[in-house]
Amino acid sequence: MSINEVFMPALSSTMTEGKIVSWVKSPGDKVEKGETVVVVESDKADMDVETFYEGYLAHIIVPAGETAPVGAAIAYIAETEAEIATAKSLANADNAAAPSTPAPTPVAVAAVAAPVTASQNGSNHQPGRVVVSPRARKLAKELKIDLNTLTGSGPYGRIVAEDVEVAVGKVQPIATPVVTAAPVPVPVPVAAPAPVPVAAPAPVPVVSSAVPGQIVPFTTLQNAVVRGMVASLSVPVFRVSYTISTDGLDKLYKQIKSKGVTMTALLAKAVAVTLQKHPILNASYSDEGIVNHPNINVSVAVAMDDGGLITPVLQNADTVDIYSLSRNWKSLVERARAKQLQPAEYNSGTFTLSNLGMFGVDTFDAILPPGQGSILAIGASRPQVVATVDGLFGVRQQMQVTVTCDHRIIYGADAAGFLQDLAKLIETNPQFLTM
Repeated sequence: MSINEVFMPALSSTMTEGKIVSWVKSPGDKVEKGETVVVVESDKADMDVETFYEGYLAHIIVPAGETAPVGAAIAYIAETEAEIATAKSLANADNAAAPSTPAPTPVAVAAVAAPVTASQNGSNHQPGRVVVSPRARKLAKELKIDLNTLTGSGPYGRIVAEDVEVAVGKVQPIATPVVTAAPVPVPVPVAAPAPVPVAAPAPVPVVSSAVPGQIVPFTTLQNAVVRGMVASLSVPVFRVSYTISTDGLDKLYKQIKSKGVTMTALLAKAVAVTLQKHPILNASYSDEGIVNHPNINVSVAVAMDDGGLITPVLQNADTVDIYSLSRNWKSLVERARAKQLQPAEYNSGTFTLSNLGMFGVDTFDAILPPGQGSILAIGASRPQVVATVDGLFGVRQQMQVTVTCDHRIIYGADAAGFLQDLAKLIETNPQFLTM
């Protein structure tokens, strides 16, 4: 007799608990080796969890919508149909099982970030349920939209937030104001909804739907951010600010924007190229010493529309050409919003950019991410009256940047030298970023 235990897997290095999004299989269903049995929301993405064993899903311990810590049992798989009843009894018994009942053995599981297919439609695989992104589900609840009436435009028929917004445009009177998860106009009704290409480096601000006096539980992603920020408090940091003229960079951006280049990619490329000269800013602290990373992977902070923060990573940003880098960035943002990033796409960063300049913020201090040595905060580029070298006055576009560094491995002169060379590149040779 063999009854196996399915446990909550660790889907990322920072994950401590996971939320069951949906069970693809129902109790009593046959389970094949390598088949997806459950969709789990980690602290970064929704992941399909597969089992390496065959049998029958005998009992679900943690139902859809609930959370469990990493390593906790979430279901039992019986090897034969005859053992299903035994597994159910085991689920109701204390951990100290009867001597005649064998202790369950952990089932190896694998997690993949592939989208949930249309056949994997919802909790316990019940007919009539649909596959929905977390943001779309929240938005539909706020706007009282029946998800069963929508057709998903996401991968494999997944309903995304844009589908809900389109539905609002169809069913709501035009004069009725609609509060969505982001302050964007309600899309005009169209024959078939399609995903909107993402060009901005981060989602627009979220319109709060909080009810006064109500306590809203943290999402899994928000809890991960909380843990990371609290951990950062133990790191001794310092900050250095610098003013950079952006006239040349702005001119270059206008020239190549039509080719799909984003300002985020340009800034990431400029930072990555400068890090080649200042590798200590790309390093991180460990108890054994300074960790000098072999690659320059630039993370960029992105606020999620349904709460929390994620940092998609532009890997090898110093060597990838600006056009490929821009395409990569657009893809990363789209998949980050749909919670479909692979772990290496959000946890492999060696240096982080946080850009609030798009919101008109002049200057701010960014909190150092766990496991990294530096983060650069970028403010808005504004016209400023400055004195020129010939003693006259002129108007220049300028932005303020502030780097936050781990003082255990990085010193003031290191940060100042990095900012000085970054300014020199952006001000005097921005064309180098296209080479």
